Amino acid sequence: MHTTPPRNLVELFTGFLAIGARSFGGVLPWAHRTMVEERCWLTPEDFAETVGLCQFLPGPNIGNASIVLGKRWFGVKGSIVAFLGLFALPFVWVLALAALYADFASHHAVRAAVTGIGAAAAGLFVGTALKLGRPLLRRPEALLVVAGCFVAVALARISLFIVLPVAAAVALILAWKGRL
Repeated sequence: MHTTPPRNLVELFTGFLAIGARSFGGVLPWAHRTMVEERCWLTPEDFAETVGLCQFLPGPNIGNASIVLGKRWFGVKGSIVAFLGLFALPFVWVLALAALYADFASHHAVRAAVTGIGAAAAGLFVGTALKLGRPLLRRPEALLVVAGCFVAVALARISLFIVLPVAAAVALILAWKGRL
């Protein structure tokens, strides 16, 4: 896949603004669609690796990715521009919706709508997880790391503070041995 990073700070800002503007129910699906499928800024593999790194860091994953990618392409200015683009519209919308929700939260229709939105967000998350996992299908050892993390966190209920460093160490060892 041929990639072309943003050409200037305006393109970087509008790209992340588009992600933030459409990220109802979760930003990850829209980030993937915008950066990989529509604008071709990243390959699916680079997107998965960047998001993986940013999930390991504290803070919102795609917020972290905006900082990392902005820095990669345009230095510190790029980090600031990408981050502001990502959060500009959601900041305004959340303030407005919070004011409305406070007045109408007790209505049955509003509660039902919020439940439906939550279900749609879960569907978006699962769909994006499958897209992120696609590049790993050619790497059985990576799938074992994924499965191990899932079992540890989802089934055994082990803290991410324990699972992430262990998974990172296993991945580093596998990479060092040329198996990942």
